[in-house]
Amino acid sequence: MIRRGFQVAARLGHHRAPPGAPGILPRLAPASAFGSSADSLVSRFCPEKTDLKDYALPNATWCPDMLSLYHEFLEKTKSGGWIKLPSFKSNRDHIQGLKLPSGLVATSDKTDWRIFTRCIQVEGQGYEYVIFFQPSKKKSICLFQPGPYLEGAPGFAHGGSLAAMMDETFSKTAYLAGEGLFTLSLNIRFKNLIPVGSLAVLNVEVEKIEDQKLYMSCITQSRDQQTVYAKSSGVFLQLQLEEESSQ
Repeated sequence: MIRRGFQVAARLGHHRAPPGAPGILPRLAPASAFGSSADSLVSRFCPEKTDLKDYALPNATWCPDMLSLYHEFLEKTKSGGWIKLPSFKSNRDHIQGLKLPSGLVATSDKTDWRIFTRCIQVEGQGYEYVIFFQPSKKKSICLFQPGPYLEGAPGFAHGGSLAAMMDETFSKTAYLAGEGLFTLSLNIRFKNLIPVGSLAVLNVEVEKIEDQKLYMSCITQSRDQQTVYAKSSGVFLQLQLEEESSQ
């Protein structure tokens, strides 16, 4: 099933989509990719009123660095063009109108679905993070605090947990910047270990959009920028969402 999924994603990278697959976007000029369509995606992703729990809010486990930087960026949302992204339990609460490609079927009951980086429900034990997005500059900042359940080497976060956090920040940025929905590639160069319970800052930028693909880069470092934890790049496939049902 996994192999078939990659084959489907690869086929979607071409201009001809298989029957039943989401329509591939035409080649977009940068202006159209980051214009009103981005505003529409952001407004759908960040509903003004919802009963859903937002997991990207401070709690008692956040370290002082994470809490203070969170408030710094929260101030930037008032005048600097930044948007604080909510983080709900499942991506289906964020992304509406997504039809899975032909051959991919979700069989799990809806109540069981939970995004991987929100699968540990105890505060402070797993992924503590919040993402701020700036549409005009096509970039995001993710504040990430790994908990003890993400340990690799004793006292330090597992490299796979950072890889997942990079992919999550890439994917949210790609989606909001231009309906990028599927990861085609993710390349990481690890530099230093992240101490459990400390703050890592992920700086993500969209480098270009070309041939229905978004090319992105990320540098993960300490708050003072003196320690680089990892550098990565990713490519995401751009897909057209279906219109939301009026029902």
